[in-house]
Amino acid sequence: MMKPTQIFRPTMLSGYFPRHNPYFLSNKYNGLFHGLILVSKPTVRTLPLTIIRATDNSNQGNSDASNHKKVMISANVSNLTKALLNFTMTNFLPIALISGVVLGFANPTPGCLAHQYSLSKFSTSGIFFISGLKLQGGEFRAVSEAWPAGIFGLASILLLSPFFSSLIFQVNLAPREFVTGLAIFSCMPTTLSSGVALTQLVDGNSALALALTVMSNLLGILTVPFWISKFFTDDFGVPIPTRELFWSLILTLLIPLILGKVVRNMLKGLATYIDQNQRIFSMLSTILLSLTPWMQVSKSRPLLLMLKPQVFILASGMGIKLYLSL
Repeated sequence: MMKPTQIFRPTMLSGYFPRHNPYFLSNKYNGLFHGLILVSKPTVRTLPLTIIRATDNSNQGNSDASNHKKVMISANVSNLTKALLNFTMTNFLPIALISGVVLGFANPTPGCLAHQYSLSKFSTSGIFFISGLKLQGGEFRAVSEAWPAGIFGLASILLLSPFFSSLIFQVNLAPREFVTGLAIFSCMPTTLSSGVALTQLVDGNSALALALTVMSNLLGILTVPFWISKFFTDDFGVPIPTRELFWSLILTLLIPLILGKVVRNMLKGLATYIDQNQRIFSMLSTILLSLTPWMQVSKSRPLLLMLKPQVFILASGMGIKLYLSL
């Protein structure tokens, strides 16, 4: 007769083995399974529910705090980036000009090479080509409607400002070349690039600025020799190449301007793109404008370093005052 089978339970490792459950079956089945020690499911020791919830809440709280900190840092970086971009876009012209001057002082070699290959002519032509691309067709009416301002601008540029030369010559400033340069500057017409670029930057009447630039420079070929001979009889004896200046203005101003307008009329898709991205093309004109001080400072760096700072500041102040008075 077989003996009832019993399951061996080690005493030392009892906490790691399943144990029997005498109440697993009801009494009616005790006779059937008499002599057998039934095994129940393993006993799982669990922590109290409140402790588990507290631990989960603590971990979740730490995770939320960490995520919130990351979000705050990301938001601060995003706000700072937006502020810097807005500042750069708003003050793009002075930033570009100052950058050109600083680069010219820091490393004059690239600027000297650019000046040697006449990059300034290409940059000026690029500015007028962009201006031609931006002409929409209603600019001629805007110029015709603003004819009083146009006449006053031409009169002040070509007839009024040269008389400041006699006042400038009364300033006692050494070296004397600064005084002569400011006097010549007052006799000159508007600059080829900066007037149009500045007007476009402030959303002014760019068509009128363009017309004043072209007309004053073309008429200046006739007026500048007269004023030079009148105010610089003793100090200035260099002849002015009138014919070369005329053809240089035609090639630098009129042809790029007309070419830009023709390209705009031929490519309607390009015209739409330009109208939708006026700011980008204005910034491109500003970059081309900043090439001029970059090259001039690079070329004149040895002479500028020989000057005393107070003399340079005084001459710059006189130029700014003359510019504002005009």
